[in-house]
Amino acid sequence: MRLPSTFSCSSLGFILACALFFTLFQNALFLHTAWSFIRFDHVSNLLFAASMPVVIFCALNIIFSLLTVPYLRKPLMIFFLLGSAAANYFMYSYGVVIDGDMMQSAVETNAQEIGALLTPQMGLWLLLLGVLPAAAVSIVRIRQTRPWWYPLGLRAANMMLSLVVILLIAALFYKDYASLIRNNKSVVNMLTPSNFIAGAVKLAEQRELTRHLPLVKIGEDAHKGPLIRAEQKKTLVILVVGETARAENFSLGGYGRVTNPHLQQDSVIYFKNAASCGTETAVSVPCMFSNMTRSRYNATLAEHQEGLMDVLAHAGVNVLWRDNDNGCKGACDRIPHVDITKLQLPQDCEGDVCMDSVLLYRLRDYIDSLKDDGVIVLHQMGSHGPAYYRRSTPEFRRFTPTCDSNQIQDCSHQQLVNTYDNSLLYSDAMLDSTIKLLQQYSDRFNTALVYLSDHGESLGENGMYLHGTPYLFAPSQQTHVPFLMWISANYQRSFGINRQCLQNIAQRDAVSQDNLFHTLLGMLNVQTRQYQPQLDILQRCRSDSA
Repeated sequence: MRLPSTFSCSSLGFILACALFFTLFQNALFLHTAWSFIRFDHVSNLLFAASMPVVIFCALNIIFSLLTVPYLRKPLMIFFLLGSAAANYFMYSYGVVIDGDMMQSAVETNAQEIGALLTPQMGLWLLLLGVLPAAAVSIVRIRQTRPWWYPLGLRAANMMLSLVVILLIAALFYKDYASLIRNNKSVVNMLTPSNFIAGAVKLAEQRELTRHLPLVKIGEDAHKGPLIRAEQKKTLVILVVGETARAENFSLGGYGRVTNPHLQQDSVIYFKNAASCGTETAVSVPCMFSNMTRSRYNATLAEHQEGLMDVLAHAGVNVLWRDNDNGCKGACDRIPHVDITKLQLPQDCEGDVCMDSVLLYRLRDYIDSLKDDGVIVLHQMGSHGPAYYRRSTPEFRRFTPTCDSNQIQDCSHQQLVNTYDNSLLYSDAMLDSTIKLLQQYSDRFNTALVYLSDHGESLGENGMYLHGTPYLFAPSQQTHVPFLMWISANYQRSFGINRQCLQNIAQRDAVSQDNLFHTLLGMLNVQTRQYQPQLDILQRCRSDSA
């Protein structure tokens, strides 16, 4: 049965209609953002702004003319529509930028995180901008034109005309486009469908490149130094990897609200000027556990190279990774590790979502079994959004009113901040419990705790939510992270740590996740060619005897 003529079009008509739809609807957010950077005070600026949708239409016209061939054009266009609709939803709702790193985060997102992102608003958005247009594409009949060379010639002429228009606009407004892109680089990543396709291609290339690469071993010369070997007590360090905690909301750093009441009583040393390596877990965690600094970080190399935990294991230190987030991103692949959420403890978990107290479950049993020096990593769920209301229990919901929904863009800014701050109160209590646990082992171990968040979070500032903005133009809320240490009196005496010296560094100096690798090696007195003392935060505060 043939469809009515109203549901049919020529091949060229199909291309032009798709290019127009993508220009006006799928790239409406790009146009709105780009126009916001233009001052409409001169006729030339008005013409420049008007040229943008023309350029997008012509560029898409050329691309679709090249890609939309019989048998592939409909599946390809449906893929573009659905992918662009999803990309637009996240860009519009959360102010995120779609690139390779964001695509990696999307691929590595677990079911719990996906569930937190699914909202009725998202469903309606995808329906209107993706599913319904895709359905229209699937039912339209594309008429065959004879002779065969006629539509090809028409398509070639169409492409040539579009190219001429682009060149003409470039000749007239080249400086304007160059200035806009140079000063607002993130705006290019708002163009669909090129943004999510380019990100996916970049991710696929990286995965393919590393898939067959051999593991690069580092620190095989690692061994315990004379200081730790001479100690009668063993050394135990717990490293807590925070999730989505931003320094701006830590009262330890001067925030107006008391979000760290327990830690303020625990005599911790808080580093006020700490920076992350990335703006998302998939980048920051591998980076902070690698031997590379952020300026020299190579994600491809890090993916098939040993890191901090491997080097500690080479030195004979007992290592354990406990995870309540979405995995360790390769940092714990070759050491003992456990996904605590799999225990499904009813008192701490609801379905596949667990409170961070689960990380301390029967941890005492493990510590009791330790006969040697040890490092334990606790990877928090922390303040992971958008479901911030699920990151604290009722007794910690002190700041009200709250945003009890994962549709955070529908909440007021104050509600969102209240809910986020409550999650920090919960983390504060969890860290306090961890410190108190370590204090109970003062007779057996020299103990210390290090806490460092992987990245920060945007809570609606400048229209941005969540995290993952490319580092080059990420706001400070996503890169300024909380970093603190609790060092027992026994540890300070045994390793000759000058606390006042360390306090001065914490208040004055800029530190970053670059320091973690070398500081942890130094804390365990691990000697290896990989260790760089200038990046060990404690090195300048050790006594000569230490």
